[in-house]
Amino acid sequence: MSEHKDFLRTIVEKDLKAGKYKNIITRFPPEPNGFPHIGHAKSIAINFGIARDYNGHCNLRMDDTNPTTEDTRYVEALKDAVTWLGFKWDGDVRYTSDYFDKLYEYAIELVKMGKAYVDSLDEETMREYRGSVTEAGRRSEYANRSVEENLDLLERMKNGEFEDGAHVLRAKIDMGAANMKMRDPLLYRIRHAHHYRAGDKWAIYPMYDFGHCLSDYIEGITHSICTLEFENNRDIYDWVLETLGLQPPRPYQHEFARLGINYTVMSKRKLLELVNEKRVNGWDDPRMPTIAGLRRRGYTPESILNFCDQIGIAKANSTVDVSQLEFCIRDDLNTKVPRVMSVLDPLKVTIANYEGSEELDASYYPDDIPKEGSRKIPFSKEIYIERDDFDENPPKGYFRLTPEQSVRLKHAYIITCKEVKKDESGNITEIIAEYHPNSKSGQDTSGIKVKSAIQWVDAASAKQVEVRLYERLYACENPQNMEDLNPNSLKIIKNALIEPAVVTEKPDVRFQFERHGYFYADSIDYTDAKPVFNKIVGLKESWGKKNSIEKCSTRIERVEDKKVQIDGKTEAMSETEQSLLNRYTNEFGLNSMLADILARDEKLSSFYEYTLLLHNSPVTIANIVANEVARELKEKQSSELKFTPSQIAELVKMIDDGTISNKIAKSVFEEMATSGEDPMLIVQAKGLIQISDTSVIEPIIDEVIAKNQDNVAKFKAGNTNLLGFFVGQVLKMTSGKANPSVVNELVAQKLNK
Repeated sequence: MSEHKDFLRTIVEKDLKAGKYKNIITRFPPEPNGFPHIGHAKSIAINFGIARDYNGHCNLRMDDTNPTTEDTRYVEALKDAVTWLGFKWDGDVRYTSDYFDKLYEYAIELVKMGKAYVDSLDEETMREYRGSVTEAGRRSEYANRSVEENLDLLERMKNGEFEDGAHVLRAKIDMGAANMKMRDPLLYRIRHAHHYRAGDKWAIYPMYDFGHCLSDYIEGITHSICTLEFENNRDIYDWVLETLGLQPPRPYQHEFARLGINYTVMSKRKLLELVNEKRVNGWDDPRMPTIAGLRRRGYTPESILNFCDQIGIAKANSTVDVSQLEFCIRDDLNTKVPRVMSVLDPLKVTIANYEGSEELDASYYPDDIPKEGSRKIPFSKEIYIERDDFDENPPKGYFRLTPEQSVRLKHAYIITCKEVKKDESGNITEIIAEYHPNSKSGQDTSGIKVKSAIQWVDAASAKQVEVRLYERLYACENPQNMEDLNPNSLKIIKNALIEPAVVTEKPDVRFQFERHGYFYADSIDYTDAKPVFNKIVGLKESWGKKNSIEKCSTRIERVEDKKVQIDGKTEAMSETEQSLLNRYTNEFGLNSMLADILARDEKLSSFYEYTLLLHNSPVTIANIVANEVARELKEKQSSELKFTPSQIAELVKMIDDGTISNKIAKSVFEEMATSGEDPMLIVQAKGLIQISDTSVIEPIIDEVIAKNQDNVAKFKAGNTNLLGFFVGQVLKMTSGKANPSVVNELVAQKLNK
C-alpha cells in the first residue's frame, strides 16, 4: 500500500481501530446490462484492492433488478473482466435476484410499519407532486390507504394482476425533504418481463435504492463503495436499514469520484448504441473503452491497474487525459516485449552486388533491457523497406536513404542507392542498391558514416500479415454523439510484411514493431495461415489537438456563408440568428462554433445573455452554456432546470478569480444540476477550493519527484511526455485541488534544474 493512503482506506482503518467490524467485506455490484469498461476497472481495483489490503474479501454481485436490459453474456463479461485483472471474488458469484424473496419480506414489513404504501398516480402527476428544490412536494392521496389495502395491492402486483406503471410501492418518508431523493422514493415497480434467472415468478422488481442496501446487509458488507452520483442516495440507504431496525454490524455507503477520460464515452447507453448501430465491431472492438476491447487491443492487466493507481481515489469528479492511460501501457510493455522489424508500406530494394543468402544474429531486446532472447534474420538479394524510408528529394534533416545518402539496414549492412525505377505514372517501384560487404553490423570496418538505421525484411522469407492500425474512437475531447466519431479510427493494411520469426517462432504475443509502435496478435482473428496484429499504441504521443479541432469543426462549416452543415443538411440562418452570431463573434470574441450553437438555440441564447448581465465573462460563460447547460436542456424544459443563470454566474466568478479550476467547476455543475444547491456552498462543503499557494504545492512536488527517480531520469534523458505524469501525481495527491497551471510551471522548473 502507498504511504499516503486514500480517504477510503483511511475510513477503513478508522473503523477497524474502533472495533466497528471484525473483518472487512466489500463488493463489486455491477448491473449486467453491458460489458464493463475502464471505469469499472477502477471500481474493481478499489473494492477488491481494499479487501486484499486489509485481509478481508470482496463479493462479486450482479445487480440484476431490471430484466428488460440484462443478459447472461454480460454476466460472463463481468466475471471475465474481474478474473483477467487478477482478482478473485469470495465464494460463488452472487445476484440480487438471489434475495428477491427476502427483499419482498422486508417490503411487507415496511408496509406493516406504515412506512411504505402503494401509489397509483401516473408518472407525470407523480413528477409534478415531487416539487422542486425551492418548493416542497405534495404527498399522493393514495398514501392514506390502509395497511391491509396496501398489502393486498402489493401481493396482487407481485402476482401480475396489473399492467406496467399501474402502481408502484413507495417509501413514506418526507415530501418536503431538502434531499429530493427522500421525497417518498420508489421501492418496487411493475415489470412484466422474463428474468434471465428468476424466470416468470415475479411481476415486480425492486428499485436500486431498496435492493442495494439490503443486499449489502444480507451479505455482511462493511463498506459499500460507490461513485459520486449516488451521494444523495446515501440518505435512502441509511433510512431503509435504520427503519427496518436491522441489527449491527450494518454497512455504510462511501462515495468516490467516477472515472472520466477525454476522447472517450463511458455511458453504457452510448456504448450500446455504438454496438447496435454497428459503428464498432462489437463490445470487444479494440477501439472501445470496454475491458474486453482494451484486452483485445493488447492492453495488459498490469497497465490498467497501474493507471488506476496513478489517477488515485478522489472525492471530486474530474477528467483524466487518455494519454495517461496510453503512457501506462507503453511503460509496461517497454521492458517486456521483443523488438522486431516490419514493413507496413513495402518498397522493393534489389541489392545488385549481393549473391546468395545468409542469416544474421539479432537480439530481441536493446542493451538497456535486462532480458535475453535473439533470433536469426534471413538476408538475401531482394528486400523490402518502408516506402517513406526513401526520398528522392529529401527535406532538410532527412537521415534515411536518398540517391546521395547511404543508410544502414538494421542488424545488417550499409547500402547505397544506385538507381530509382518508376512506373508510367512516376511512382517509385524499386530501388537498385549496392551493399558494402565490410559494413556488417558488429563487424564494420568500412569507415562509412551513416546517420540512421532503417528496418527491412527479406523478400523471400518475410511473412505477410494483416495489421490493424487503431486510433482514438472519437476525434473530440468531450464527445457527445455519433458526429464526434473519428472517421480514421481504424486503418487495415492487408499486405504488411514482418520478419519470419514473429510468426514461426512466436516468441511472444506482443511486440514492438520498430518505429511503428506496440502490436498484439489478435486473440480472435489470428491464425497461422492469416496472422493479424492490432496496434496497441504508438511509441510516443502523436495525437495533436489539431485533430480534435478539425474534426469537431466539420459539424459546423463556415458561418460567414450564413449556412451551416447540420446532420448532413445545409440550413440557412434567420436574420435574428445571424445578428446574434455576428454579435457573439465580433463583440464577445466567441469562436464560430460556440457562437453558432448559442445563436441557433433561443433557450440557450436567452440563458447566456441573462447570465452575462450578472457577470461579464463572455467566453467562459459561453463554454458552460453551450456544453453543460445545453446537455441539461436536451432532456428538460428551462423551467425544470435545478440551477439558475445567477448560479452559473457565481460558478464562473469562482473560475475567473482562481477559487476553483475548470475541472472542478464541471463536478460542481453536476452537483448543481442534481441538487440545485448554490455553487459556493458546494465548493465549501466538499472542500474544493483550488490551491495556488506555491509554499503548499512545492513540498508535494518535491515528494513526488523523490519517489519517482526512475521517471526523473527518463525525463532528463529526453522523455518530456513524463511531465504530464508528474503533474498528474501532484494533482492526485491534492485530490485535484492544486492549480494545474501553477503545478505545471513548478514541476517543469524543478525537473529542468
